[in-house]
Amino acid sequence: MKKKRPGYFMIPFASFLGILVLMGLNCAEPGSPPAEAAHSETSSDLNAKEELGRLLFFDESLSSPPGQSCATCHDPKAAFANPDKSLPVSKGAIPGFYGKRNDLVVSYAAFIPKLHKDPSENIWIGGMFWDGRVNTLAEQAVLPPLTSFEMANRDRAEFLSKLRKLSYAGRFKDVFGPEALDDTDRALESFGAALEAFQRTDQFNPFSSKYDAYLRGETSLTEQESRGLALFEDEKKGNCAACHPSRKGEDGTHPLFTDWSYDNLGVPKNPENPFYLMPADINPQGKGFVDLGLGDTVKDPAENGKFRVPTLRNVTLTGPYMHNGVFKELFTVVAFYNTRDSGPWPPPEYAQNVNKDEMGDLKLMNEETEDIVAFMKTLEDGWKKEEKK
Repeated sequence: MKKKRPGYFMIPFASFLGILVLMGLNCAEPGSPPAEAAHSETSSDLNAKEELGRLLFFDESLSSPPGQSCATCHDPKAAFANPDKSLPVSKGAIPGFYGKRNDLVVSYAAFIPKLHKDPSENIWIGGMFWDGRVNTLAEQAVLPPLTSFEMANRDRAEFLSKLRKLSYAGRFKDVFGPEALDDTDRALESFGAALEAFQRTDQFNPFSSKYDAYLRGETSLTEQESRGLALFEDEKKGNCAACHPSRKGEDGTHPLFTDWSYDNLGVPKNPENPFYLMPADINPQGKGFVDLGLGDTVKDPAENGKFRVPTLRNVTLTGPYMHNGVFKELFTVVAFYNTRDSGPWPPPEYAQNVNKDEMGDLKLMNEETEDIVAFMKTLEDGWKKEEKK
């Protein structure tokens, strides 16, 4: 039976293989204000807390060994996704170390609600990461520096030492008070708060796509884009808008193209995920590793294999796709949604709890798949109307 959700259900689009690798973006001296900071909003655009967050976001001296920053996996030039598409998951600061999941884009993450159970639909909504395990940008920000296969600081004390050595460490006291770096708890809280403030700025949430301009009445969609939008919204065709709402809110706000819900799409394992080869202390299951997603967070087997619906904004820039980076191209992802139950696809990574009501046999023609992809290309930020000659 098809679920009736107010804008819920249907997830991202893409194709085979991987992404997310972590590589340095600047050559600043350790602890100095990173050169890449000049790429983002200027200091005059930001208040003191946001400016501190900006400096921290681009600072490569905060990993161990140095060379990896937040921007390594979330580059503003790639819509705050990983610019390196050579693997399905991210490289860690330590050579040979890899994350287990495709990095989520952090643009528009400021709008993610806290993880909660929707009482009317009895489904989980919100939470950071693919599995909703933390509730705020600040909480999310402090985890990568302390994760062995990411920024790889040995412990909180090592990270605190690095914060204290920053050439701009005095800004912590200016923003958060004289005790901001006195102990690890205060330091991590301040670090997370500064990064959250920066991620709430317009740089991360510009609403500057062609589709935004279309909703403002400033431009028109092409015939193919219009067909794609119609298919995207049609419950009897693509039905994409069920999980990726595409209409303005009642208050006139532009859509975020996600309902922040969770789903098991039946995505196959990605045999090229290097996390399978990580040492046993990080991946004790080896090649038998199965990512349970939300189920691990809420400790409920009925939620195993479910992952949060990401935004489709800037989706053309944020591949590869799905939690394990198994799909590289948008066309392939839409094709998977369309023919999962009848096509030559590998079995699901987690076979229980697979959504069989709203995808798998959409009966889209190839031309219709192309039209949906054409529409999704209108969601890329930074669009500028061509001047008539």
